[in-house]
Amino acid sequence: MPLQDWMKVISVDDHVIEHPLVWQDRLSESERAEGPQIIETAEGHHVWRYEGQLYPQIGLNAVAGKPPAEYGMEPVRYGQMIPGCYDPDERLKDMDIDGIHGALCFPSFPGFGGGVFQRAKDKDLALSCVRAWNDFQVEEWCASAPGRLIPLGILPTWDPQLAAAEVERLAQIGTRAVSFPDSPVPLDLPSFHHPTHWEPVWDALEAADMPVCLHFGSGGYVPGFPARNPSPEDTAPFAVAIATFSTNLMWSTADLVFSGMLQRHPNLKFMLSEGGIGWIPYLLERMDYTWERHRWYQKISRTDRPSDLFRRHFWGCFIDDEHGVASRDAIGIENILIEVDYPHSDSNWPNSRKRIAETLREVSDSDVHRIVELNARELLHLGDR
Repeated sequence: MPLQDWMKVISVDDHVIEHPLVWQDRLSESERAEGPQIIETAEGHHVWRYEGQLYPQIGLNAVAGKPPAEYGMEPVRYGQMIPGCYDPDERLKDMDIDGIHGALCFPSFPGFGGGVFQRAKDKDLALSCVRAWNDFQVEEWCASAPGRLIPLGILPTWDPQLAAAEVERLAQIGTRAVSFPDSPVPLDLPSFHHPTHWEPVWDALEAADMPVCLHFGSGGYVPGFPARNPSPEDTAPFAVAIATFSTNLMWSTADLVFSGMLQRHPNLKFMLSEGGIGWIPYLLERMDYTWERHRWYQKISRTDRPSDLFRRHFWGCFIDDEHGVASRDAIGIENILIEVDYPHSDSNWPNSRKRIAETLREVSDSDVHRIVELNARELLHLGDR
């Protein structure tokens, strides 16, 4: 097996289910009543209440340890999850069982990119909630296992100046990456093509040398779910969305490559979180083909080949993608990262290391080491082993 015992697997996409007091412990007394808090419904479910709205904890997001036949979308209580979902000490034990050394963990209640706070009415409260989550990541979640639980931040996306200031604060407290909407437009924000709006954020991220995680769905769009309210007979099964999640990041990648922003910020780095990698060779080929024919009359670069921009700025991330691994040379070994997705439904826990070894069985030791550990160490500035 090419995955040697001395290789330390670093997952760049896992998830934390926030415990009930994350915000109540950190918000001011005047903010707590409207801030996020767990309540119990008449049906016995644990749900988040924030600004008077209820947000269920979807069961599919906490299925680690369950057979697929028991997966479901219904809301769940904390007692129905294994403790590693929300307890960092228990998470570390589950990582040891799984043979995983490090994990970068995305939010649950706020949305992968903080979209709940982007849509909030009271933006002063939302800013406090963003900062509280970021402090929770550094001071509580990751402080339980320094070097193994890797701090990730979210941003107040509604104000680029505030977002830039938060990037600077995150850099000072040791955060290694930020999560950002994979497409701002569905959140009623300016697109990646806006020439000035996002510049303070890109400047701050570039100065901090902090990579940006574009997690599928973090912009609020889910494939197969139309804006209108379809009838039950007209509703696609959620399987359609699960099977096509990577299309979000195909769009985001092309959007950024042709935006002109990468030329202004040559040191920005984007991680395509939970998007798989098998589609990347086709998209690179198609973008180059498009560029060759259409660069002369469109407002895109005439000198920068899209595939070259991709390899300088993007890292593909996969959980289980045999086709992508077979196409690794077309993607670039140094542009590939591994994910575990604990405790979500795509995770192979408690057999992640075993499955990673099977997927990489035809790959050389040096390339395996780069995919499972070294690329992440360099990108996230994790230091020596």
